[in-house]
This record gives sequence, structure tokens and C-alpha cells, in this order.
Amino acid sequence: MELRGKKISEDWLALWLGLVIFIFSLGIFIGIDLLGWSAKTNVWISIEQSTKTISETFSFISPIISILFTFIFTLIIMTIGAKALSLNLKKFILSFSIVFAISYITWVLGHYAYIAATPDKLSNYGISWSMNLTGEAGYIIALLAGLIVGNFMPGFSKFFEDATKPELYIKTAIVIMGASLGVKAAESASLASAILFMGLCSIIIAYLIYWALVYYIARKYFKFNKEWAAPLASGISICGVSAAIATGGAIRSRPIIPIMVSSLVVIFAVVELLLLPFLAQTFLYNEPLVAGAWMGLAVKTDGAAVASGAITDGLIRAKALAETGIAYKEGWILMTATTVKVFIDVFIGIWAFILAYIWTAKINKSKTGEKPSAKEIWDRFPKFVIGYVLTFIIFLVLCLSLPETIKMAKVASEEGNVFRQLFFVMTFFTIGVVSNFKKLWEEGIGKLAAIYVLCLFGFIIWIGLLISWLFFHGAKPPVM
Repeated sequence: MELRGKKISEDWLALWLGLVIFIFSLGIFIGIDLLGWSAKTNVWISIEQSTKTISETFSFISPIISILFTFIFTLIIMTIGAKALSLNLKKFILSFSIVFAISYITWVLGHYAYIAATPDKLSNYGISWSMNLTGEAGYIIALLAGLIVGNFMPGFSKFFEDATKPELYIKTAIVIMGASLGVKAAESASLASAILFMGLCSIIIAYLIYWALVYYIARKYFKFNKEWAAPLASGISICGVSAAIATGGAIRSRPIIPIMVSSLVVIFAVVELLLLPFLAQTFLYNEPLVAGAWMGLAVKTDGAAVASGAITDGLIRAKALAETGIAYKEGWILMTATTVKVFIDVFIGIWAFILAYIWTAKINKSKTGEKPSAKEIWDRFPKFVIGYVLTFIIFLVLCLSLPETIKMAKVASEEGNVFRQLFFVMTFFTIGVVSNFKKLWEEGIGKLAAIYVLCLFGFIIWIGLLISWLFFHGAKPPVM
């Protein structure tokens, strides 16, 4: 696969790989389940509970076989990609097999109930405590595993370097992610258009305030350069992994930067998950939808934001019933949190385009003072974002035009999401492999954590609360 006589770039390849998986997921619409055999990872107590097929249609397949099928399918499409990149296929196949195996093990470990279970799910697993990290703990474990391999096993890491391609993995994942966000947006629209509109307005205002403040503080007071400040601002403002990576692609930063930001986001989301729902119960039980929107605006990972919305939903309904005698219907607070979070994610593509233009026209403009050409802006624009927007729009338009297809679209997006999560975890492992502790410290991870704490607890949480109040004050869920 070549473009104008040259091998394809990783940016373009990620677009096509993501679209291939998306197309396979569409088989459900013609009655052919092409991805239902793929291995879904669950929160578990006993290891046999950790994995099953994503579709009940293939429940007769054992977990081991499901994992094997998932590996073979992913290996085939990635080997085709390796061919397009002119890599040595024998070396790549062996290298990718190692990356897949280690990444999948860390993903499963991250779903262990004592690590991943959120407070609202503890009773489901018969446990009284957990670290409350959600399944996204697998990303952190993968990163730690990669750092150990990269720093203490240099010979081993050299052995599979042909498949150590974090940017390719994360960009492919973001293309796949667009479909699931399209379905979620359509579901919210069909349930509550008013919440959809208010959520969209609130995230635009919040995001513009968040991003500008974080960027200014990072540059002015912590002396970060633009390459660091932009992914940091996006990671804190939207959702760590996807937003930081998209921004990094738009400004062409080194891949280590957005991944470091993403890791901090996942860690600090745990603190928010433990703290904010109980604050909402105490002070916002008379404003339930304000509380839901606050979770969506303040908690910065998808898993933690939805979990915090679910916890808040239960806590506030119980408090409102006890204090006022009002029994709100279940799910509306959660839906508000999820809707706001979805539209924060959707904004990633728009913001990546804006930043690509700004960095080309203003930040890295030619020394001659000439305005950048359309070709230069196009060359800088992260092509994988096209795939993200395309998969999002296809499912959004389909579900809004034909509401009866929402169920099938949801199944399709969930099956594609198996591979989105897999590519995410391989990203974290491989970025760890190409990093080292000394470099991380020299690059400023200590300062990065400091600015994250300052911005998150200094103003992001409270501005999010103010904006939630302005847009959702007085709005109530239906009463039972």
C-alpha cells in the first residue's frame, strides 16, 4: 500500500486500520456477526470470569479460543499494515505476538475486582473494598510493565521493537472510538434532547475556559514549552488519553508527552471518583441534574466519569427520598453525566483541527513570514481524526434517521470497542518500553503532577460545578 510512490505513513495507516475494523462491525446490520467471537474482558474475582465472547451468539466458544481468535484477527490486519510500512514481516509477526500477549495479560490483571471494582459494584463481587480504579487500571499496569521492560530488560525490548508503535495503536483506537460515541450521542438525543443541548453548550464553554487556563499556567508559571503545554491542557480539559494523543498528533509532539499526561489523568480520576459523588450527595441532592453534569465535566476518564455518575445517581436519589420524600426515577443523573462526557469526547476532533491550523499558521509558521499553504495545513492535520469523525457521523446520522437501528448500532460499536480497548492497552505498554525513568524525570513528570493537582483541584472542578449550575439549575428528573 503506497501513496504517490512512497510507503504509507502511520497516520494514514491508522485511519485505514480503524475503518477496516469498523466495517467488520457493520456485518451485524446484514445479519452476519463478524466480530461476535472477539474476547471481552470483565471485572473478575475468579480468573475464568475475566474473559468471554462479546456476543452471546458465540458463547459456546471458550475464553481461550476467543482470545486466540482476537489475536489472530488483530495479527492479520496489523501484518497487512506492517507490509504497507515496508517492515520485515517475520520480525513483525514475532514482535507483535509478544506485544499482544503482555498487553492482554496486563489488561486482564487491571480488571481484577480488588483493583477495578467501583463502590457501586462491590456487592456484585462479594467484596468489601477495592482500589476503585475501574478497568482502566489495565492501562497503568501496562505502562508500568513497559517501563520495567524498557529500563531493566533492554535486550528483550530490542527483540520486539518492530511492533513497538504506540502512535499507530492509539490513532487506530481513536478511529474505532468514533462509532461508539455516535451511538451514545444518538441514544441521549432520543432520551432527552434538552439535556443534550444543555450538555453541548456547557462543555463548549467549560472546555474553552479550562484549556486556556491550563495552557497559560503551564507556560507562565511552570515554564513548560508549547509541546508540553498543549497536550497537558487538552488532557486535563477533555479526556486524558484520546484528547492528549489527538492534540499531540495535531502539533506533532513526541509521543511520550501525551501518554504521561494520560497516565496522570487515570490516577487522579480515582480521587475524583471517591470524593465528588459524596460531595454531590451532601450539597446537591435538591439539584440532581446539576450533580450529574458536574460528574461529566469534572471527572476526566470515560470509565470513571460514568462510574461517578452511577454512584451519584444512587446516592442522590436515596438522599432526596430521605430528606424531601421525592423519589426520582433511576438513570437520569447517570444519563446527564454520560451525555456531557460524550460531547466532551466528541469535541476532540474539532479541537484537533483547530490546533493543527494554529500550530501551522502561528506557532510553527515559516521564518519568511509567508502564510502557510492549504497543503501545509493538510499535511500537518492528523489524518486519523478524519476516521474518528467519519465513524461518529455515520452512526449518529444512522441512529437519528432510523431509531430502530440503535440496538444494532450499539451491538456493532460494542464489538468494535473490544479492539479499541486492546489498541489502547498496547499503546500504554509500548510507550513504556520506549521510555526510561531518568528521561521521564528530566522531562518534568514531577512538575507535570504538580500542575495537574493545582489545576484540577484549584479551578477545574469548581468551574465545572458553576457551569453545571448555570445550565442545569432547576432541571429535575421525572418522579416515580
